[in-house]
Amino acid sequence: MLRLRSLLSLLLVLMSPALGSAQGPAAVPPSARELVVVLHGMGRTARSMRPIEEALREAGYDVLNIGYSSYCCSIPELGASVQREIEAKRLPTHSRIHFVGHSLGNIIARWVIAQKDAPPGVARLVMLAPPNQGALMANRFAPVAGWLLEPIDELRNDSAATVRNIPTPAGVEIGVIAGRDDSTVRLEETHVAGETAHIVVKGNHTFIMREEEVHRLTIEFLRSGRFTPPQAANR
Repeated sequence: MLRLRSLLSLLLVLMSPALGSAQGPAAVPPSARELVVVLHGMGRTARSMRPIEEALREAGYDVLNIGYSSYCCSIPELGASVQREIEAKRLPTHSRIHFVGHSLGNIIARWVIAQKDAPPGVARLVMLAPPNQGALMANRFAPVAGWLLEPIDELRNDSAATVRNIPTPAGVEIGVIAGRDDSTVRLEETHVAGETAHIVVKGNHTFIMREEEVHRLTIEFLRSGRFTPPQAANR
C-alpha cells in the first residue's frame, strides 16, 4: 500500500508541468515581439541579406526577408507587393515593425512607410547605402540599362525622379549607414530629410550588409534610435 501511494505521488509530480500548461501562467499568450522587414537591393535576391537577417534573429527579432524582382516593376508596384506580403505574414503579437534595407530596398521601404495605409506600428528604419537623393550612377546607366532594370530610371538624381518625391513620414526614426568606399552611391546622396542619425563605415556598396560592424550598428539603432561610433563602442 505504501509503495502504491509513493507511485501515485511520483505520477502527480511528473504530471504537474503538463497540468500547468493547460491553465495558470503558462497559458498566457506569447509576449509581444518586434518584426524587422528586410529588403535587398537592385538586381539582388533575399539571399544577399541572409547575413544581416541571421544577426537580427540572434538579437531576438522576428525577421521577414522579402525577395522581389527589380527587373519588372516600378517602385510603387514593388512597394505595393511588399506591403501585401507584410499584411499576409505579420502576426498579432508583433507590437512594432522596423525596416532594414539595402540600396533600392531602402527606397521601397520609404514608399511603403509613406503611404496612408502603411503598416501600423512602424518605428525605425535602418538604411544601408541608400540612394536617397537619387544617384549620379543611375543617370549614367538608365539610358542603357533601363530596359532591364525598370526602377533605375526612378533613382536618377534629378527633381522629377520618384526617389526625390517620396515624403518622409513623421514619427519614424531613420538611421543611415553609408559606405566610405561606395563608388555607386556618393555620401551626399545617402542623406534624407528628417533622418535621425547618419554614420559612415568602412565598406563598399555591394557587400556593406555583410560587415559585422554594420550588423552591430543596425541592431543598436533598432534598439535605441542612435549609433555609437566604432571607437566609442570598443571602450
